[in-house]
Amino acid sequence: MALRTQCFHSSLLLCLWLVMPVRANAPEAMLEATSTMSAQQAIILGVVEGLTEFLPVSSTGHLILTSRALGLGSTPSQQEAINSYLVVIQIGAILAVVAVYASYLRSMVRGLFGQDPLGLRLIRNLLIAFCPAAVLALLLEDIIKGILFGLWPVTFAWFVGGVALMIWGDKSKDQDDTGIEMEDLTCKGALTIGLLQCLALWPGTSRSLVTILGGRLAGLTLRASVIFSFLLGMMTLTAATAYDLVFHGKHMMEQLGADKFILGSVVAGLSAWVAVSGMVGYLRKHGLGIFGIYRVGLSIITAFLLLSGVLSV
Repeated sequence: MALRTQCFHSSLLLCLWLVMPVRANAPEAMLEATSTMSAQQAIILGVVEGLTEFLPVSSTGHLILTSRALGLGSTPSQQEAINSYLVVIQIGAILAVVAVYASYLRSMVRGLFGQDPLGLRLIRNLLIAFCPAAVLALLLEDIIKGILFGLWPVTFAWFVGGVALMIWGDKSKDQDDTGIEMEDLTCKGALTIGLLQCLALWPGTSRSLVTILGGRLAGLTLRASVIFSFLLGMMTLTAATAYDLVFHGKHMMEQLGADKFILGSVVAGLSAWVAVSGMVGYLRKHGLGIFGIYRVGLSIITAFLLLSGVLSV
C-alpha cells in the first residue's frame, strides 16, 4: 500500500505539471493550432485523461484546457474531432478499472446467472445510478458540446467544486468508518448517486467528485463510495465511448488518425491504473481537501490567462 500511495503522489504531481496552464506561456509557435495531432500530443492527452478521470478534479475540464494549450482544433471540423477524441480515449481508463476491480466484475457476472445475490444487487444499483445521466446526456448532447465545452464554463465549475471540497473534503477522512457497505445500498441511495452524476455533464464539475459525494449522502462509507464511483464510471464511460465511436468515430479517425486513438488510449490506461490503485488509500489518509485547493487555484490561474488573452475559450 505504501508503494501504491507513493505512486499516487508522484502521479498527482505529474498530472499537475502536465495540465497547469503555465504551458500556455510556451512560445507562440507552440500554441498555434495544428491540423493533425502529433504522437507527443496524444501521449500528453492520454496521461492527463488517465490521471484525472477518477480524481475529483474533472478529466474533461483538464482535457479541454490541455487541448487548448496545445493548440488543437483550429477549425470546427477539427474541434469536433478533438471533442470526440477526448471522450473515446476513456477506453483506457475503463480497462484500468476492469484490471483493478476484476473481483467485483466477476461477482456481477455470477449474479447474472443467479449465483451471487450481492453481485446481482450491485448490477441493479449501478444501472439505477447510470440511467439519469445517460438519458440527460442524450437529450443535451448538442448543448453540452456546443456551449459547455469551453474554458469559462469549466473554470466556473472548477471553482464551485473546489470550494465545496475545501469545506467538506478534510472531514471525509475522519468519517470513513461510518456508513454502510455497497451490498447494503438501497435503490433510493443508488438513485441519489445517479441524480448527482447528472451534474457532471457540465465539464469541470467532475463525475468522480459528485458520485463520491452522492455515495456519502446515500450512507456509504468513504471507501465504498469511491469504489462504487469507479464501477459506475466504468459503466458510464463505456456508454459514452461507444456512443462517440459509433456516431463520430469515423470523422475522428479521418482527422486525427487511428494510431493517435490507440496511443492515447494505451497511455490513459496505464496512468489510470496508477491513479485507481492508489486513490482509496490516499483518500482514507488525506481526505479530499487537497483537491479543493487545487481546483480553486487552477480556476484562478485559468481565469487570469483567459482574461489576459494567453488562452482562448
